[in-house]
Amino acid sequence: MVNNLEQGYFGIGIQNGKTPENLGVLWRSAQNLGASFIFTIGNRYHKQACDTHKAVGAMPYFHYKTFEDFYKNLPKSALLIGVELTNEAKSLENFKHPRRAVYLLGAEDHGLTNQAVEQCHQLVKFKSAKSLNVSVAGSIVMYDRNLKGTVIL
Repeated sequence: MVNNLEQGYFGIGIQNGKTPENLGVLWRSAQNLGASFIFTIGNRYHKQACDTHKAVGAMPYFHYKTFEDFYKNLPKSALLIGVELTNEAKSLENFKHPRRAVYLLGAEDHGLTNQAVEQCHQLVKFKSAKSLNVSVAGSIVMYDRNLKGTVIL
């Protein structure tokens, strides 16, 4: 029998996403890699039919107009993990994923807002010569979580 307190969960989403295609690819990966929910913050893109696996119908999807709206609805027991290329970010290769996490990615052209970076409990980055497509970056983080497992924090 699985102890729900040890099982954990994670959600993943994009702040100010640029294209609906990136969103669709990230959602498909989220469904395949075990995300509990997906979300978006901001309204930069126009919705299109790009979610070929119907991930939005298979797991909860939340949309927030502003970062403030998102942050006040963050699950109480979850840590907000920003994925961002900063000097302060921990290396994903050495990162220990918390049991209950919400991963936040920024748009490829602007990254996370300063407000989001300041509010994140932890920041992670991984080795890459240049920044990656947001859906690819998110997929790498989720794959790493599945590969390593989680720790109780």
